[in-house]
Amino acid sequence: MHLDRLIALLEIIAVAGRPVSVAEVHKASGLPKPTCYRLVQSLLDQQLIEQPGEDGKYIIGERMIRIALLGKSDVDVRRCAAPLLKSAATTFNETVFLARFRDSRVEIIHVETPNDPARAFIHPGLGVRPMHACSCSKAIAAFAEPAFQDSILTGSLKQYTDHTKITQDELRAEFAQIVRQGFADCDQEIDLGIASVAAPVSIGNIGAIFSVGAVGPIRRFEKPYRMEIGQRLTALSQKISGAIQLCNVEAA
Repeated sequence: MHLDRLIALLEIIAVAGRPVSVAEVHKASGLPKPTCYRLVQSLLDQQLIEQPGEDGKYIIGERMIRIALLGKSDVDVRRCAAPLLKSAATTFNETVFLARFRDSRVEIIHVETPNDPARAFIHPGLGVRPMHACSCSKAIAAFAEPAFQDSILTGSLKQYTDHTKITQDELRAEFAQIVRQGFADCDQEIDLGIASVAAPVSIGNIGAIFSVGAVGPIRRFEKPYRMEIGQRLTALSQKISGAIQLCNVEAA
């Protein structure tokens, strides 16, 4: 019964879609006021809800979002993000992709291509990408904990092309640059003639566990163009973050 009541209050707060007061939760739940206040405090203590301001109102907390996100399949994430990715592919007239960090690896989980039939484009494929030689991986690794970065840098760093960075000094400098500019770029580091750029997608205080990127032939994706696309991807990443979190709240 106690768990049922906690879940009921979580559902009330999630469905509201805005910060709600204990009085509103009490009215919606029909529970006795002392019981409602006690349950709200329990949820707050467990970080399942939080107060975004000082007005005594509550929203779903980061821990609840984390729990919902960990249980969310790639299918769920793609459903949340696909409309934004498709719109970006059409607007950029380039291939756009979404990658996910999981089990210490980064995988591309969704790709959208341009609608223009006359446009030559690159499809990056799906699956795991090297942590040191792909924009989607580096966009996440650059914002990761130092211990995880060290595990990347001290591991086996394959040189795919002459452009692949394989020394610790090069990669540490690149991670720092990515943090400064807010996105990563890959200049023919996996395949000659192909370049990409990606921005991290941070989920609340959980951190960058997704990245959104664009890929194309180097004849178009020269440095100035990658810098332009990178800035646009940082704005897109915020929209994708919001879409994923909104789906989590609705699921909760």
